[in-house]
Amino acid sequence: MRLLVTGGAGFIGSHLCESLVQGQHRTVCLDDFNDYYHPLIKRNNIRGLLQNPRFRLIEADILDEVKLDALFSEESFDTVVHLAARAGVRPSIQDPKLYQRVNIEGSLKILEACVRHRVRKIVLASSSSVYGSNAKVPFSEEDPVDHPVSPYAATKKACELIAYTYHHLHGIAATCLRFFTVYGPRQRPDMAIHRFTRNILEGRPISVFGDGSSRRDYTYIMDIIQGLLKSIEFCRDYHIYNLGESNTVTLADLIRMIEQAAGKKAVIERMADQPGDVPITYADISRARKELGYAPSVSIDKGIVEFVRWFKENRGTGS
Repeated sequence: MRLLVTGGAGFIGSHLCESLVQGQHRTVCLDDFNDYYHPLIKRNNIRGLLQNPRFRLIEADILDEVKLDALFSEESFDTVVHLAARAGVRPSIQDPKLYQRVNIEGSLKILEACVRHRVRKIVLASSSSVYGSNAKVPFSEEDPVDHPVSPYAATKKACELIAYTYHHLHGIAATCLRFFTVYGPRQRPDMAIHRFTRNILEGRPISVFGDGSSRRDYTYIMDIIQGLLKSIEFCRDYHIYNLGESNTVTLADLIRMIEQAAGKKAVIERMADQPGDVPITYADISRARKELGYAPSVSIDKGIVEFVRWFKENRGTGS
């Protein structure tokens, strides 16, 4: 199989590229190495792939139609895995136009390239943020998602709708995956588990928004990769799936787990709740279990130990 992975040098993308190459697939990584966080981190993520003959790196922006057309013409992709996006709820509130341009226009350009070059399958990264402040838990793919509480969430919902339109008009098989708070080795440095671990180990305060009672469904990276690989294999028609652990952990308990794994106590600075934050995320994964065979296996306590171990081993390398 010949696959394009957009955002392939990022946290999730680099793990996926490794798994695809190990599975003997021709894998092209498209990434623009923007400065949302230090580009060296992404370059370190894919360093071990650069000499592999089944791997190709293309440094380009998904908004560049000329480069997209050239790439799609050269490679004749079977499937696109579209992970590239501007991430983060709070930054999207500060710069909504950037999120609209990259996430919505960028996805549209990828879908247009698929139409022009007859790529029949696309797997797109969506987000649990589309559920907003959903009062019903766990969150099901059948729940209404018409009330996003951040520009980031709105862009992800828009991408799901655009993917459906292209499925309807052009017959492209499209699978949209709603990721629930992914963590693990190579996690982005702006995300809570990474920031908390770094600050605790360095003896610096951590900012805790709210009273610590908010709950998240944290999903270990290799469980997400399992779901992605199964979604690529079974991509047909149009589907939306939750990919989570289907288990929630309070923010206070998460901090205690990191403290235990790090062997140090946190210095906590209490902050007010932030716009765009939601009180809980909780995935109903029964559809993904039944239709994809998705079976997450890494509990949060084990996953945190693995992340802290990775962080300690990689300090000083741009992690």
